[in-house]
Amino acid sequence: MRLKNILIVVKDIEKAKKFYHDLFGLDVTLDNDGNMILTEGLVLQDEQMWKSFVGKDVIPKNNSSELYFEEADIEGFIEKLERLYPDIHYVNKLMTHSWGQRVVRFYDLDGNLIEVGTPM
Repeated sequence: MRLKNILIVVKDIEKAKKFYHDLFGLDVTLDNDGNMILTEGLVLQDEQMWKSFVGKDVIPKNNSSELYFEEADIEGFIEKLERLYPDIHYVNKLMTHSWGQRVVRFYDLDGNLIEVGTPM
């Protein structure tokens, strides 16, 4: 068995698609009307579709998981993030962990937590 995809819930699938393309270069590999698979295995699912499956409300910014990306040019990434999405909500601005890795954490447009760090 292997892990195939990671699914996140979004309110506006087109805005989320643009966000993940703009910042991370992810492209659509399959669009199933409310369930969109992007490169690297990220799946965007429409919030209403998700609610119909689980019968519960979505809790944005629940801090129970995060998407992790690596970027060597972390300063360039942050410049792009702030230029394209100036109102982004940070969990922490650029910081350096005790082991030397530099990271930034923020929420996507739907409250899904993202970490971008320099390669380990």
